[in-house]
Amino acid sequence: MDSFVFQNATKIIFGKDTEKLVGSELKKEGAKNILLIYGGGSIKKSGLFGRVEASLKENGIGFTELGGVVPNPRIGLVREGSKLCREKNIDFILAVGGGSVIDSAKAISFGACYDGDPWDFFSGKAEPGENRIPLATILTIPAAGSEASDSCVITNEELNIKTHFASPLMRPVFSIMNPELTFSLPPYQTACGCMDIMAHVMERYFTKTSHVELADRLCESVLKTVIHNLPIVLKEPENYDARAEIMWAGTIAHNDLIGMGRSHCWFNHALEHQISGYYDIPHGAGLAITFPAWMKHLSSKPECQRRLCQFATNVWGVEYNYDNPLDTIMQGIERLYSFEKACGLPVSLNEVSIGSEKFELMADNLTGGGKHPAWGFYPLEKSDIIEILKLASK
Repeated sequence: MDSFVFQNATKIIFGKDTEKLVGSELKKEGAKNILLIYGGGSIKKSGLFGRVEASLKENGIGFTELGGVVPNPRIGLVREGSKLCREKNIDFILAVGGGSVIDSAKAISFGACYDGDPWDFFSGKAEPGENRIPLATILTIPAAGSEASDSCVITNEELNIKTHFASPLMRPVFSIMNPELTFSLPPYQTACGCMDIMAHVMERYFTKTSHVELADRLCESVLKTVIHNLPIVLKEPENYDARAEIMWAGTIAHNDLIGMGRSHCWFNHALEHQISGYYDIPHGAGLAITFPAWMKHLSSKPECQRRLCQFATNVWGVEYNYDNPLDTIMQGIERLYSFEKACGLPVSLNEVSIGSEKFELMADNLTGGGKHPAWGFYPLEKSDIIEILKLASK
């Protein structure tokens, strides 16, 4: 196990009707004039906006609205929100929505305190520093784990680049999580969110670090919890207990706890950012396509087989084949495929109408034009990445 420091300052307020506490919680933080950021009109149709507004007014907190956040959130809205915060003297930001809304709020929180273009943080031109507007969240879509993480992902719609930046100061001050708010999520959005949760775990699970038994068990537990509860909520959308398990799993998957003391592998996220950056598909759908293809590509590498076997046996219940470990691995990958299909997720690029036109460009982007491998659980050259994309097309 590697040495580590774990610190997560986000206060989690979990349970039924907890959104009604948002005004009093913001008042405790000294908020007086906030930016309320959200996506489309669903929070108003559902009545959530009205409950939040009532809580804010009851506690004497003024607010300015900023709607219009879309999936694979755009830098254009971050620029707009940063300017609005300065013009309205905003002292706190409240994000009501899923990962796209929360990530936009995080970027705005730093962009509002920066004289240049907020994209500078994502391009590496500027460091985030300590100047930012604090933020809180009301989570409506379990997926990204952004409600307790220290990073955000934004797409530059002009450059077709999707990337991230991070800061410990980016973690929300508090996050309100009411599983009831997820009852109305469409099945496909629910499944995509769960795939994102599983991907956050798998990026940590596939590690080169030895002697990480506790973290392995935590990873496996989160994965098995999602695998068990996703089919339940797809059949019973208003099953509170199953929704609660998924919502909490999404936070645990990405609040850093399960990744402590071990190296991570974020290759699939990097590859999927390439895919959704160019083709604007749901993040979870892209991850459902890339992960099994990546595993297939690694299945023949002796140094990868032990952990791929562990994934198959401990997560998917495959009986270990001592005579043929590769058979164990392939059964695990097949069970992942079957689970994704059963939950309505795509398992190939062809299913989402993505051809091979940009395979070489995406591989170039991840390897500096083929000058260096993409690092992670196993170093991948440009030719490896193209092969993975080809496998993902089948």
